Amino acid sequence: MDETDAVYQQVAHYFGLLADPTRLRILSCLCGEERPVREVVERVGLTQANISRHLNILFRAGVVDRRREGNSVFYRVIDPNFVDICRTVSITVASRDLGEQMGLAMN
Repeated sequence: MDETDAVYQQVAHYFGLLADPTRLRILSCLCGEERPVREVVERVGLTQANISRHLNILFRAGVVDRRREGNSVFYRVIDPNFVDICRTVSITVASRDLGEQMGLAMN
């Protein structure tokens, strides 16, 4: 495998992190501020085990960081590019969907 293929594989892995709706919801929750796992669980509405698994994937990928305070673990986004990509793609998709809905409504 040459250097270009290695880069493409890393890019595919990076974008693969966005391929799961749960991770997108978690990132949206963490986008503005650091939050404890308990709060992420409450906001996203899934089990703590499920949220923790996704947070660990994001942590190992270098997208989020964590710190312990007493019995709580806090997470925050540390990759601003990831947030920008999520936001840009979400806006684009939402705009496209709205445009399609408007087109159907006009027909």
